[in-house]
Amino acid sequence: MSTPEQSQYSPSPKVILQSDKSTGAQPMELFIVDEHTEHYLALQSGGDHDRGMLTGVLGGIGGCAMIGLGLIGATQGKFDITYMTFSIGIPLLLVPFLWETLRPLPLPILFNRRTREVYFDHDGELFHTPWDGILAIANEFQIVGAQIGSIQNASLEIRVWKLEEPETALMVSLGAPFGKSLALQKGFWEYIRSYMNNGPYFDEHGNHSDSDAFVKSQLAVRFKVSDSFKNTLAKIKQAKQDAGGRNYLSGNDFLKLIIEPIFYPLAKIKELTYSIAKSRTRNLWPSLVTERLKANGPTTRLVDLECEKGA
Repeated sequence: MSTPEQSQYSPSPKVILQSDKSTGAQPMELFIVDEHTEHYLALQSGGDHDRGMLTGVLGGIGGCAMIGLGLIGATQGKFDITYMTFSIGIPLLLVPFLWETLRPLPLPILFNRRTREVYFDHDGELFHTPWDGILAIANEFQIVGAQIGSIQNASLEIRVWKLEEPETALMVSLGAPFGKSLALQKGFWEYIRSYMNNGPYFDEHGNHSDSDAFVKSQLAVRFKVSDSFKNTLAKIKQAKQDAGGRNYLSGNDFLKLIIEPIFYPLAKIKELTYSIAKSRTRNLWPSLVTERLKANGPTTRLVDLECEKGA
């Protein structure tokens, strides 16, 4: 079996990362973790990160607005307006919602703490690798263009093998490399290492912790549009206290108070749609994987099963 060092890369800086050796970086989540549970870590894979946006735009703005007008018409006894707006608003909400939730999302990259292995789906085929002894390649490179100048990038990849066909292997990227540095990728690898070796919860040094405070602080950094209005209200409340009764409401805050409530339904419907599509996608994993994600599931690794079969 060839080692990752033999992969053909450009002469740009690259670092070999290991499961049992620290990089010295602080654990850092790079907006890739989709689920951080006691038993497995799920990383977003492939596209469709904006799943739910269409439902949010059509249903959250158009659909809810039409339904709201219909309810106003009903309170005034104008039921002809209600029937018309409902006949437009409900399909605007329901049709994109069904279309986006019934289509499966790309399956995530799974890191299973219980069995200490990694799972990856490629076009319906299951790939895996044991965690113990795993190697990753962090490769730094630049993209240069007349319009964009020079942009630093860094990839982070691991190798996985097809189930029962170990002669077939893939290099899997743990998130898009664009806009990341080698230091950021080292920090993300430390996040994964800390989870697999010391988790499920750990502190800022990667050491085991009974508290999930540090993990929650990392995951909370991800921006959510639905939190914008709440954050604006908190900011205005603090500004009122700091001003001591003086004029504390800025023009920017005033605009946010008008605009953000309009986009709140869009954001919440988008998040709900994505959540439902994600829960439906979980059922697409083979039973070999799903049963190992359960708290009381088997702990045998897939590579052990292959060895028993002589693969």
